[in-house]
Amino acid sequence: MTLEAIDHVDLVVSSLERSLPFYEGLLRPLGYVDVGDIVGEEGERVVYLSRHLTDGSIGLRQRHSGLDTADRYAIGLHHLAFSAVSRQTVEEIADRARDAGAEIESGPREYDYTPGYYAVFIHDPDGIKLEFVHRPEERDLALRVSALEARIAELEDEAS
Repeated sequence: MTLEAIDHVDLVVSSLERSLPFYEGLLRPLGYVDVGDIVGEEGERVVYLSRHLTDGSIGLRQRHSGLDTADRYAIGLHHLAFSAVSRQTVEEIADRARDAGAEIESGPREYDYTPGYYAVFIHDPDGIKLEFVHRPEERDLALRVSALEARIAELEDEAS
């Protein structure tokens, strides 16, 4: 059995009216352009922002109980990371977040998690931490090639 990808993630927010425009604005550059409603298991409205003609969606539903703001160090979600196709997209999302009044935790900038890892970390209106990251494929490929070349050299040395 293999897992292809995460199909959807539902976030509980304090106000759909406030959070829906926020998420629509941030996720549009990533292709989340389809919006659809369903009725949740408790009769609540759930709004899904989905990528057009592909899998993957983010659901938003109104809070019924619990804390007023997210606590990423309590049991549950620490942060949610979205993949961006370019550094420019990360920059655009950071600008949109600033325009929407979101708290920018850090970035956009390069982080040393992996070569070329370029991200911005923001907080949504309820304090949920979101990350928008670009990982360049060419640099990753170059590192893999370099590692393979080193391994081949080791094997050749062992064989000599």
